[in-house]
Amino acid sequence: MFTLDKVVPWGRSFEEYTAMFLLAEAEMAGRILGCGDGPAGFNAEATRRGARVVSCDPLYAFSNADIEARITATYEQVIDQTRQNQKEFVWEAITSVDELGKVRMAAMNAFLADYPAGLMEGRYVNAALPSLPFPTGDFDLALCSHLLFLYSQQLDEEFHHASLLELCRVAKEVRVFPLLALGGARSPYLEGSVEMLRTAGHNVSIQRVNYEFQRGACEMLRIQRADG
Repeated sequence: MFTLDKVVPWGRSFEEYTAMFLLAEAEMAGRILGCGDGPAGFNAEATRRGARVVSCDPLYAFSNADIEARITATYEQVIDQTRQNQKEFVWEAITSVDELGKVRMAAMNAFLADYPAGLMEGRYVNAALPSLPFPTGDFDLALCSHLLFLYSQQLDEEFHHASLLELCRVAKEVRVFPLLALGGARSPYLEGSVEMLRTAGHNVSIQRVNYEFQRGACEMLRIQRADG
């Protein structure tokens, strides 16, 4: 079973973000928060296309060289785990472990090239859930990729609930992908989180998306804020 001891820096591409989160072109016109983006290439490419994106992650406390070193250290661990657990993944859009390595490194290299300028421009912010340094309603859309629910063993239910409420505070709409934990089981916190959010008055749905790499991970949680 694919497993990691802690949250690791591992980035996905702009194209993967648009598929994972069903991002329509019109939605890219709003102000977007990528929460827990790590070394993803989404901000770099979205900014190049004229979008207004802010990414936040505690990784951004580190220098470009430090992050590159952490990516290098993580790369072999993740690729080795993937190679040992290939049955947990869908090898269609990405056809092999070697291709996966190339795709992920291309996304992370796009991040590394953009990071120094993005840091100076305020597009990369050193911040972490469940407490974000942004005003209430600062974003039209918040995206959380491969953090909440995926790391259910490392991050407890209280953390999930506090983080989801915080994302709802700073954004009119929140989308979280995937809904499975590492290893492929549905997160044990999903049902309780949906109930908690609905009790708080938010409109919550689970939607199928145009993306599946981790087998069975083809749905996102969509939350529309009560006063959004």
